[in-house]
Amino acid sequence: MAKKKEILDEDDLDKLEDRPPVLTIMGHVDHGKVAAAEAGGITQGIGAYKVQVPIDGKAQTCVFLDTPGHEAFGAMRARGARVTDIAVIVVAADDGIRPQTSEAIAHAKAAGVPIVVAINKISALKGENVDDLLETIMLVSELQELKANPHRNAKGTVIEAGLDKSKGPVATVIVQNGTLKRGDVVVCGEAFGKVRALFDDKVKRVDEAGPSIPVQVIGLNNVPLAGDEFEVVGSLDIAREKAESRAEDLRNERITAKAGDGKVTLSSFASAVSAGKNAGLDLHQLNIILKVDVQGSIEAVRQALQVLPQDNVTLKFLLQATGDVSTSDVDLAVASKAIIFGFNVRAPGSVKSYADNKNIEIRLYKVIYELIDDVRNAMEGLLDPVEEQVPIGSAEVRAVFSSGSGRVAGCMVTEGKIVKDCGIRVLRKGKEVHVGVLGSLRRVKEMVKEVNAGLECGIGIEEFGDWEEGDIIEAFNTVQKKRTLEEASASMSAAIEEVRIQL
Repeated sequence: MAKKKEILDEDDLDKLEDRPPVLTIMGHVDHGKVAAAEAGGITQGIGAYKVQVPIDGKAQTCVFLDTPGHEAFGAMRARGARVTDIAVIVVAADDGIRPQTSEAIAHAKAAGVPIVVAINKISALKGENVDDLLETIMLVSELQELKANPHRNAKGTVIEAGLDKSKGPVATVIVQNGTLKRGDVVVCGEAFGKVRALFDDKVKRVDEAGPSIPVQVIGLNNVPLAGDEFEVVGSLDIAREKAESRAEDLRNERITAKAGDGKVTLSSFASAVSAGKNAGLDLHQLNIILKVDVQGSIEAVRQALQVLPQDNVTLKFLLQATGDVSTSDVDLAVASKAIIFGFNVRAPGSVKSYADNKNIEIRLYKVIYELIDDVRNAMEGLLDPVEEQVPIGSAEVRAVFSSGSGRVAGCMVTEGKIVKDCGIRVLRKGKEVHVGVLGSLRRVKEMVKEVNAGLECGIGIEEFGDWEEGDIIEAFNTVQKKRTLEEASASMSAAIEEVRIQL
């Protein structure tokens, strides 16, 4: 549920009731989406439909989204929609896993929803075991404990929209919280209006729709986009203001996108830490979509990348499949903030243009080592740099003097040089007694910036004055150093071992 777009308010928590599950059926183009709706005798008409499933002698509602496949699923998810509770992946028994099957599974896993696999082309035409499928779905639903508050104004997501010649703008929505009623004023993305009519999945007029129920809405001033959120507001003026604000935000997003900000690229991943721009990315996980020429290349590339240490930065393969880069790959990359890597494959011009418009980077390689080097550089760019002390000189305390501001050490620089504002470590009989910053540096009563080996000087530190003759002063500069994956892995192992010893 944490991965689903938050639709509940704090006020809802005391008024939650069970709601029906919402499912999307996906799979390869000719594997035959299971006709589960036919088991309930439903004629679908609005892009989604309800099925009554008898469980323990009691009919329970189950809602199916009638999408064209995982492309629409991914496009909606890329727009922030979190509608589906369960994904049903259909696999033909006589054909097995196909490219679109893998893509469908990748979309469902990236969305963080449970997956039910339905093996088809065996008995579906006779309706055998469809009841078992529905029962399995309801069991998975029960484990999710799906809840909503029906006693409030409705909120939800547009799953389909268009312009009807007689009805005008129409939108099929899923109510995710609250109850949508005829006469409500709604805002859907850039569209708004008063609900003149509601139609259910049988295209019959209804007066209201509760949580998880799909309905077709008539009365909007414009056609919204699939994936737009809708909400009921108090008046048309408020709805108009929200719609105009949303339109302005979208215009700004498009302007920002054209300026190149927010593009998901290897360099943006690597610079995200230093720039301090998280932008919703997990800076310790690199999401990868891998497209290769032949099946054998998948294992070769994966094995080569898995050699890279992943104690601090992990690689997550959202999809690994054969074939050229497609628009579906781009949709998945948008939804998951991923980089697309291609090995010995092409990206057609239309796909490149689509990726550019979506601010997604496609990287194509012919040499596997170049791919590995780029991924390594990206992973190391995600590591926090470490501070390293570089020695620059040392001095011995020969005498201690009192001054107006405290005690000062009269020193002989024995090695390298001492520089004002450098780091200072004071050692006494081999043990460290203080670490700080050099505050004042004098040479023959004059303030100087540095003193070289073989010369005497006076050293003062604001927060330290407990000098003794014979103290050794080590001077150093602190620099930021980028770590390699191997260095970061070693640091992690050492820290874990230290904790283990303490326990």
